[in-house]
This record gives sequence, structure tokens and C-alpha cells, in this order.
Amino acid sequence: MNRSLLVCCFALSACSPFGNDATRSEGEIIKTSSGMVQGQASSLVESVVAWSDIPFAQPPVGDLRWRAPRALVAPNQRIANKQNTACVQKASNYGGVEGDGIVGSEDCLYLDIKAPADFREKNYPVMFWIHGGGNTTGLKDYYDYSKLAAAKGVVVVSANYRLGALGWFSHPTIQDAQTGLDKTSNFGTLDIIEALKWVKGNIDSFGGDPDNVTIFGESAGGHNVYALLASPLSDGLFHKAISQSGYTSSHSVLDAINENARNPLIKRGSWQIVNQIVKSSDNAAEVRRQLKSINAREFVGLYYKEEGIDSMPLTTRDGIVIPDIGLLAALGEPQYAKNVPVMAGATKDEVSLWNGLHRYFMDTEYRFSKLLPPIVTIKDPALFNLWVRTRSHAWKLRGVDIPLQSLEAAGYDQLYAYRFDWDHQERSMFADFPNILGAAHGTDIAFVTGDYKYGPISSYVYPEGSARDEMEETIMSAWSSFASTGSPGADMAINWDQFTTSLPTYIHLDKSELLRSDVELHSMDSLLDTLSDHAAPSDLERCLIVWESLINVGDPDLVAMKAWNGGVCNRFDLTQEQKNIQSQIIAEFGSTGVY
Repeated sequence: MNRSLLVCCFALSACSPFGNDATRSEGEIIKTSSGMVQGQASSLVESVVAWSDIPFAQPPVGDLRWRAPRALVAPNQRIANKQNTACVQKASNYGGVEGDGIVGSEDCLYLDIKAPADFREKNYPVMFWIHGGGNTTGLKDYYDYSKLAAAKGVVVVSANYRLGALGWFSHPTIQDAQTGLDKTSNFGTLDIIEALKWVKGNIDSFGGDPDNVTIFGESAGGHNVYALLASPLSDGLFHKAISQSGYTSSHSVLDAINENARNPLIKRGSWQIVNQIVKSSDNAAEVRRQLKSINAREFVGLYYKEEGIDSMPLTTRDGIVIPDIGLLAALGEPQYAKNVPVMAGATKDEVSLWNGLHRYFMDTEYRFSKLLPPIVTIKDPALFNLWVRTRSHAWKLRGVDIPLQSLEAAGYDQLYAYRFDWDHQERSMFADFPNILGAAHGTDIAFVTGDYKYGPISSYVYPEGSARDEMEETIMSAWSSFASTGSPGADMAINWDQFTTSLPTYIHLDKSELLRSDVELHSMDSLLDTLSDHAAPSDLERCLIVWESLINVGDPDLVAMKAWNGGVCNRFDLTQEQKNIQSQIIAEFGSTGVY
């Protein structure tokens, strides 16, 4: 699409919120394939223009529920900002979607763009952000990349995509009645692909280079980066990829349905959910009608009737969007290779986000008033640290090293790995945040955005000072350098060597004097072997650490679980033991969380 900046037919002062200053580029209206959108000055950085709530596909409502996204061709419609574009999900203050219960709308396929104010006639690298939230929560609006755009000269796109069972769903009454791409189970993945197609056709009008697009995402967003690398449908839509705390889990179609509870690890397959909606599944057409017509929030709410610890089937090996050999295996197949530079990393203390808020590990005490938060302390520091260290290291191995090894096997030759180590928080009278959270899951995002928020404890997690400033410069420079050149270490004081299977090098990302290179010494086997005679955990706790390490972040490795340490854990029903622990805590405190 040629660059086309359409100014209002009337004087700019008559149609722009910026008064009589006709030189302000944000006052211009840009015509896109899906409508005309007017830029606004960024609320975070004055030298950045923001375009918000641009539709990139038709709303997936009515019969378009559980179908591939349809391109929206409406170049003459005027795009207006929307009050709320969140997809249907459970409300979460930490994810930026406030409210109670199930919130959001199916009409949610929108994207935002941030660009330097001199975007006209520029050709900036494009960075396409994919938010996290387990593919069940989150939205584009929570992340403001204005500072990155201004400081490093990039155009940043943030997009929504369908979530939960509205984004990933397999049931014979749906797929058997549809054809082509509509037979997929991965509607959310296709939404991201559709947004990338929109970017390819329109981003030059916003000063972005459609031939230099970097996809990047954290947690589920990092997982979706891997999904795009594995999918045969995303070829040519991006040129570099960054996975932050990603994972490679995927489900077979049979497990996603889970008829008659064939997989004991899954309690919320479509078979279990549909049985709550219809009394009989004999009439496929009637079941389909009810599924297509049920209120979206009511439907999603069925997945949250009980506090569960099972895996909800999402990314599915449908043989359409994700190859039927599975996500991780597809990363290692040359036929699916994109042969682009890839960077991947994990945080040093990934699981402290969950363990540090869990009553199994934490004690709480109200010393002053219940109007104030409780004082939170670690019950058994040795056990807590072992659990966090092992599980977080396993996340790096399964979510970073093993996927990069697969990519190398497929022919990728520009691979980079890191571990995010920054943990220079401040202590509070209510919690020792440096030792409880540290470099927890998601703490890295703020250094890419320059927007320091981590729920209600943001000021403790990101105290102002030289350590934060140094880390911001390191991270922003690495991410933007990678987007521009394919190498993240161009502006670093140390060499960032490429990752290979034979020499799995990685960078410790931290404040300046702690920035260093390292080589991974562990495999999953050697890491878990260190638990076999550790004094801190009980036999059950030792087995639970191994179980969590082998079940999460990738496909469950039940063979390794059964074989670990001579089969010592086979005497436990670990799924039942987890449920017992959860039930005991809920019976005593009302929930497993400390707040």
C-alpha cells in the first residue's frame, strides 16, 4: 500500500483537537484498508504520535464466532476511539482489565500504533507486541510503548486477539460443519496473523518498514511468538522474533475435546464444558446452534466455576495453523522454518510471581489493622528458594534452550539467549520484595516499555534510581538493536555471542556492572538430579517440584516423570496431592492467595 496521508477537507483547526497548529503530524488523518484514523499526542511522551483502536478484522460475532478472522475492507469509514476493546475474559487488575467476574466483548479485534512524531516519510523498524496473560486474559491497552518508540526510533504495534475458549476451541459440532481455515482450532493465533497482514499492508503510512517487522511477546505472548514461528500460515509476515518467558505447550485435538475425560490432566476440555450447556449431544446441529448463540461471557464463565489447577487446552495441533506434530517439533522442522533471527529468554525467578503469593509458602500476619495489607513472610526460606530456583531454571531450559535447539536443527543460524536477572527492589514493611519476588515473571516488560507498573506494588518493584535507569537503557537498546539489525548486542559493552546447541551461551541481563556472558551447564536431567538428595523438601515436595518442572512450559513429559530417580515418585498420585493441598488451604483461609 502506498503512503497516503489524507488531511481533512476543512482547515485542520476545524477537525483536529490540536487547535490551529497545522504542523502537528498527529493532527493528520491516515487512510488505511480498514478506515481513516486520526493521530493523537501520546499521553506518555509528547514526541510520539498514537493511533488507537484500529480494527484489523471484522468483529467475530454471530456466526463468525469460532471462524477464521475476516479481513475488514472499509477504507472510507472514520475510526473513533473506543472506551473498551478487551476481549472476553475474567477481570484482573494485574492484567489491566478491571471489573468483576467475566468482562469484555467479542468485538475486540483492534490494534494500536505508536510512532515518533517525525514518522512522515520515515522507514522505521516495526515492533509488533503480543501481550501475555496465559492466552486467557490481557489486552493491548495495558502496554504503552511510547518511550521505546521515542528513544529508539521504532514503530510499535500492539494488537488484541481472541482469548480462552473463544480463541482456542475444538468440538466436532463446530469444526465438522466448517471448511477451509474455519476448521482450525486456533482462532486466536489466526487473529494475530491477520493483524500482521494488516501491518504489512498499512504500516508504511505510519512511518514503519513493512519489510522489517519484529514480533515480540511475553509469557503467552512469547508462546505465541513460537506458534508463529511454527505455523505454515505466517510466512513472510515478520523478519525477527523475540520470545520473553515463552513456552511450547500444545494439545492434540482429542485432548482439547477430552471426551469421557480421557486425559486426567485436563478437566476443562470442550466435552466437559458443552455437557454443562446441552442435555444431549445427539443432535449436532442443535448443539452447534446453542454454542454459537450462547452469551459469550456466560460461556467463558463456565471455565471458572471451580478454582482449578488443570491445564486448559489452548494452542492445538490442528494440522492447519499448528502442524499436527506439535509446536515444539514443528520448530525443528526445516519445512516450517522462517530462517529469521530469534532471541529468547526467561527471568531468573519466573515462578516467584505465583509461589510468592501462595499460602503454601507464605505466612501472613495483621500486626496493625485489617484495613492495611498483611505482613507477608516466607515460611521456609530454604524450601522456597529451592522451589523457585529449580522451577525457574527449568523454565529457561524448556522455554528457551530447548526451543532454540529445535530452531537450530531447522536451519536457523542467528539465535540469542538471555536470562533477566534484575532484582533490585525495595523492601516494604509488609514484604521483603527482593527475596520474595526478585526477577519474577513479567518484571522484564517494564524495561522495554519504560512504563513502570506491576500492579499495586509497582513502586517497590521498580524503585527510581541508577539501577533502574541502567537496566532500561540496556533492555531498550538490546530490543531495538535486534529489531533494526538482527543482533541485540550492538550497543553493549560486552559481547553477546550467538546460542548454539554445542555452546549454549546466554547473557545475564542486569544493571551495568552485573551484565555478563555465561554458558548453560544443565540439561533437564542434570537439573532435576540435584533434587534427589536435597535436605530442604520432603519426599512429596521433591516429587512435586519435579512434576511441575516436567509438566509445565512444554508438553507434559510423563515418561521422564515416571523414570525420575528410579521411579521414586510413582508412589504418589501427584495430581491428587496438589488438589489436597489446595483444598486444605482453601478450607482454612478461603483461597490459596495471600491477598
